[in-house]
Amino acid sequence: MSVRFAVSSVKEDEDGITNEPASASSPSEASGPLSPVSPPPRIEIVEYGREPHTYQKVDGVEEDETGEAPSPTSPTSLTNAHDKDKEPGVADSNELLLQPKVLLYETGEIPGNGPSKHNEASPFIDLEKDDPETNLALYEDEIHRRPVVSTILQGLVSYNPVQPGEKEHQQGEGKQVPRKNQLGTLIGVYLPCLQNILGVLLFVRLSWIVGMAGVLESFIIVFMCCCTTMLTAISMSAIATNGIVPAGGSYFMISRSLGPEFGGAVGILFYLGTTFASAMYILGAVEIMLTYIAPQMVLFGTITGPEGQSNLFNNMRVYGTALLVIMGGIVFVGVKFVNKFATVALACVILSILAIFIGFFVTAGLPPSQPKICVIGDILVNPPDNDCSFMGPNNTVNDLWKAYCGEETNATCDPYYEDNHPQRIPGIPGLGRNNEFVKNGLNSYMLAGDAAPRRVGNPERYEIVADISTTFTVLLGIFFPSVTGIMAGSNRSGDLKDAQYSIPRGTIGAIATTTTIYLTSVLMYGGTADGRLLRDKYGDSMGKGMLAAQVCWPNEWVVLIGSFLSTVGAGLQSLTGAPRLLQAIAKDNVIPLLGIFSRQSKRGEPTFAFFLTLVISEVGIIIASLDAVAPIITMFFLMCYLFVNVASALQTLLKSPNWRPRFKFYHWTLSILGAGLCVALMFISSWYYALAAMVLAGGIYKYIEYRGAEKEWGDGIRGLALSAARYSLLRLEDAPPHTKNWRPQILVLCKLEDDLVPKHKQLLTFASQLKAGKGLTMVSAVVEGEYVDNYGTWQAAKQSLKRVMEEEKVKGFCEVMVTTDVIQGLCHMIQTAGLGGLNHNTVVLGWPHGWRQATSPQAWRVFIETVRNVSAGHQALLVPKGIQLFPDNNEKYTGTIDVWWIVHDGGMLMLLPFLLKQHKVWKNCRMRIFTVAQLEDNSIQMKKDLEHFLYHLRIEADVQVVEMMTSDISAYTYERTLMMEQRNQMLKQMHLSKRESRKEVQKVVDIHHRARDSKGEESSPDDVLLEGATPTNEEEPEPKKKMKTLPPKGDFGNLLDIKPDGSLGVPDERNVRRMHTAVKLNEVIVQKSHGAKLVLINLPGPPKMKAGDENYMEFLEVLTEGLERVLMVRGGGREVITIYS
Repeated sequence: MSVRFAVSSVKEDEDGITNEPASASSPSEASGPLSPVSPPPRIEIVEYGREPHTYQKVDGVEEDETGEAPSPTSPTSLTNAHDKDKEPGVADSNELLLQPKVLLYETGEIPGNGPSKHNEASPFIDLEKDDPETNLALYEDEIHRRPVVSTILQGLVSYNPVQPGEKEHQQGEGKQVPRKNQLGTLIGVYLPCLQNILGVLLFVRLSWIVGMAGVLESFIIVFMCCCTTMLTAISMSAIATNGIVPAGGSYFMISRSLGPEFGGAVGILFYLGTTFASAMYILGAVEIMLTYIAPQMVLFGTITGPEGQSNLFNNMRVYGTALLVIMGGIVFVGVKFVNKFATVALACVILSILAIFIGFFVTAGLPPSQPKICVIGDILVNPPDNDCSFMGPNNTVNDLWKAYCGEETNATCDPYYEDNHPQRIPGIPGLGRNNEFVKNGLNSYMLAGDAAPRRVGNPERYEIVADISTTFTVLLGIFFPSVTGIMAGSNRSGDLKDAQYSIPRGTIGAIATTTTIYLTSVLMYGGTADGRLLRDKYGDSMGKGMLAAQVCWPNEWVVLIGSFLSTVGAGLQSLTGAPRLLQAIAKDNVIPLLGIFSRQSKRGEPTFAFFLTLVISEVGIIIASLDAVAPIITMFFLMCYLFVNVASALQTLLKSPNWRPRFKFYHWTLSILGAGLCVALMFISSWYYALAAMVLAGGIYKYIEYRGAEKEWGDGIRGLALSAARYSLLRLEDAPPHTKNWRPQILVLCKLEDDLVPKHKQLLTFASQLKAGKGLTMVSAVVEGEYVDNYGTWQAAKQSLKRVMEEEKVKGFCEVMVTTDVIQGLCHMIQTAGLGGLNHNTVVLGWPHGWRQATSPQAWRVFIETVRNVSAGHQALLVPKGIQLFPDNNEKYTGTIDVWWIVHDGGMLMLLPFLLKQHKVWKNCRMRIFTVAQLEDNSIQMKKDLEHFLYHLRIEADVQVVEMMTSDISAYTYERTLMMEQRNQMLKQMHLSKRESRKEVQKVVDIHHRARDSKGEESSPDDVLLEGATPTNEEEPEPKKKMKTLPPKGDFGNLLDIKPDGSLGVPDERNVRRMHTAVKLNEVIVQKSHGAKLVLINLPGPPKMKAGDENYMEFLEVLTEGLERVLMVRGGGREVITIYS
């Protein structure tokens, strides 16, 4: 029969997909060096469209609508981690599910049209799904189970940055949320962080902190707080750039990176901190309104002085509750208004800060003006009627005289009053005047009730006294909430165009900006205002004026209105974000007690979580004191930042394979320093709050970790260690590791020499380099014999393995098995190595060198049976070829590590070079990735998609796409296949008797003679009859029997038409095609990677039937010829690398 390859082009129109056959190659076209060769053999292809039960036949074959159609193709997409119908070997959580766009079948093999012509005739798996692509025929079994590279890359085109868990949350709302991921760094991250960091404390507390702590210590407080958030932002940037940042905010980013225990604890702390922050913003707004904007709105008497503190708190509670109800109603009714108001609030913050800084410089160029303050020495007083004189007019008694001296004009006055006459001075002399910067340089801490440092005040003398005792630690706890809000940008990760690019730059840029603003404000306040006015927290000496508003230009109302609106806006943002954060935690079900808060309204609003947020916020409002609520917020956020820093440092130190942050300025020491600062600030600000926060976080962590777990207490350290080991093993066995936690746990299968030393020590060296000193490695060997008679040999072999492992610096365990059957022994080790969940997932198996020259087929049979056993166990397999040329641990290579990615194997080919580059031997090597494009692939688009894929994997590599068009099967390929089959047939005859074997060998010689005679060639002198052999033609009962002969030289057009009948004259069609794949790939690989230090390539699937074992070995030999160091890789059927954080 005459068959041709034809390709259908797929075009998209309004009605769906239509298939148009591509023009077939002209018969006159020839390729390759053999000009007389007939056109390339082609096989007709059948494609099906989107509609099931519809087939389209190419080249005039009629459509078939009666047979059972295969399931329609589904577009490449991101899989869901919770797919219930997932089969073994399908992509795991958060991975790319790779499905071919078009299914191809050979003519006559359409499902439902009868049995395949290659049903059981060939030894390879799933032959009824034969792949017509000659260039990849060697991988045809893999392609039907593991898609080609072009298919996986096409999935990135429709990438959606929604994490599977978050996607489920959105789908649960009953409507699809449109994506608007077009925000850049400025709008999406920088400005939201700026708005959340610059809060109410900047306007109402920073100047007071400068007055109390002095410029120096205030600078230290601000610098320490900002350094903590900066280091945390660096750790968070490493997390954000360690894969695709999922939509859903900071909780999803952190919890998916740190796990449920850390994630749940951090999530609850973050929620509580955000909720109490809303109370702080509301209290700040009420304070601004009652103290500075509308004092006449006070409900419970005066709010000045110590006697007015209780009245102030009661007013704060009433107005705070009312404002909470109003803001809660706005959030509950219309979230859109909150988002729009955020822009107004941000504009107010920026405008207010600009007005303040302009005012600082304006005061330096203008003469001192308002406000005027009344002072008596270091004491700030607020006399009635604003009379700040020693005595009244004409030496009459005024209020200050009465307060310090009495009713009589000649009375004895307080010595301090006599030494320091009252005087009215400018409260804001101006920047750089009166040496204010030096005067305010040191601290002036006061106790509650003090009117000046170390001087008890008397409010009855109109002295302005301190309402709380101040120290460095107290002020630090009050100020720290001013620098929180660094995660506001990551909360919008789903709306960002490139979250990995924007989150680090926007967050760190916002922290740098706000740090500059805070530090500059400390210096400006210290050099502009009088220290006594700075210590006046509520502006009583100015008639209830805000110092920031008095400094600003052109008018104080710019800051008063701006600070009030920005504080209200920040409170609305907190009330909006906190319930959604709690709902996300509840939907993850890491804390079952919170399950009720996962419910939502018909509009998708987290109703139950919202009302709980209002209740917790009301608790903060009932506290009523801004200075008392701030330390609580400080603890929650510091604990949250502590977890982020610790987790980032641990992932770096443990060298997790999935930990590959793209952020170049991250180092684990910065995370350790950030964690240390968090702990230090917690105990510096309030040790009892710190202990309470740690107990809360530890309780949440342990509740999630030990929920339902059995606890056991042993006696002494040994019992504790055994209990911990037992618990850890049981935990490991609960479920298979997540893709992000997958790392190669290696089982090295060694062959022992007669002296019980491993034949190739480089296998252990390679394993140690692959592990980079981390993880578990198990080394196993099999000794042939009876265990009863070889116990001493078993002990000696085990000691020998231990010694070699120590020499090669391999950390792990070794095991030796004595068995009468080596294949069964290796199979047993593959099945049972390890303990519980601490078992292997990757097997390293040496290549059987010299298998061709071996007199017994045992060498390659052991290899192939082991490959089959490893594949059956769904474990990854690494086969280093040329292991004797692999480097030792004291060498250092420079060059390239080339990856030839033919079919998708779960990401093993991507992960292994990355792990090797962690070792000093391969650290300086550059990674290159080659992939093969077929005729229907767009090689340019494939390269772009592959570069995009590597970007999300955080792997740096050069990308090249090699085009392998369908070409003629060369004479070399044909003859090599024929030689392979003849050699295998000869080896089979070695098991016959001496006379029978001579007959079979003579038959091979006779066939060659006849082939040459048919072409008119003369016999060579070497064509002699073997000694003792009988010519085969003498034994033929039918002298007229015709033998199939080789075709004329160069005429291979119809070779594949001849069905193999077991004779040695014609090679099997499928063997020719597989050999063609091996030869063509080898040519390209040698051309591109001949100078590479290491070449990684997919290991084709093993034969299913043992009749093809020797052919399989020959194909692998041809595939890797001419390469020094080759690592053949076969995945275990699961994803081992992820693009997610």
